[in-house]
Amino acid sequence: MRPDDWHLTEDADDFLARAGDFLRSRPGLHVMPLTWAERVRTRGPGAFGAGAPVFGVLERAGEVHAALYRIPPRGLGLTPLTPEQADALAARLAALGHSLPSVGADHDTATVFAEAWRRHTGATPGPRGTRLRLYRLGTLTPPEPMPAGRGRVLGEQDLEQIRFWCGEFAKSVGETVSTDAGSWAGTRFADKRYTLWETPDGTPVSLAGMNPLIGGQIQVDVVYTPAHLRGRGYAGAVTAEVSRAALAAGAREVVLFADLSNPTSNALYRRLGYRTLVDWAAYDFTPAAPEAGREGEAPADRAVG
Repeated sequence: MRPDDWHLTEDADDFLARAGDFLRSRPGLHVMPLTWAERVRTRGPGAFGAGAPVFGVLERAGEVHAALYRIPPRGLGLTPLTPEQADALAARLAALGHSLPSVGADHDTATVFAEAWRRHTGATPGPRGTRLRLYRLGTLTPPEPMPAGRGRVLGEQDLEQIRFWCGEFAKSVGETVSTDAGSWAGTRFADKRYTLWETPDGTPVSLAGMNPLIGGQIQVDVVYTPAHLRGRGYAGAVTAEVSRAALAAGAREVVLFADLSNPTSNALYRRLGYRTLVDWAAYDFTPAAPEAGREGEAPADRAVG
């Protein structure tokens, strides 16, 4: 395995031409590169912040074995890697002068890459406190009984309400993002379709969103109920509604992430028919002090990643 077996590009179309079949072959495990490559392709490389995106493909003898994406200022995202593949990638990125704020992937891949990045750059990896579990829908089992009310698909006329709820969701999970009218188009929330659960008198009580259909798969993303309204079945009802909508839209697979520190939501998704696909982890990197450098080398300049 050679570091230059990793081919890097800033062109999402080129990346998808090379890696698209590979990514679509296991869309659940590859949900993040599929999603972000499509976002960059459709919304443009400058839509999400400063710096050019970077995509990568591990290719040998015409066969794709792995892929990466990095959308500044976000960190590195990876498909599953072996320790050897992770080490070759770390060597490649370090040699090119990249510096990464973080890495996110399935637990085993994130862990082996974090250690490889430490070896090649001297950066100190620290596991992020939030750990996620990626679920895939088996047979949808709606709650019984459903709470009183109905689901309603939100449209352009509801955009102000959508922005408010997404802002509340972001605050609840510690995500630093502005969802006002001026910044909305540059957020990950702007390309979703949203469903609201309303009580019989029309009061909104819970929100769920879903990403566009990509590679035969839809990701349910953003499930939020205000704290004072939880425990009444609203989240289960709206998640069931948006999951049903995803299937009706043609999704062969439906996936979602859940915070492992929240046993209530994890139990809810299992009751609805979601099954564990893989555990997810992220590591944040603290760059090495200048005098430490790499093993035997001066450190590369730090770039936003």
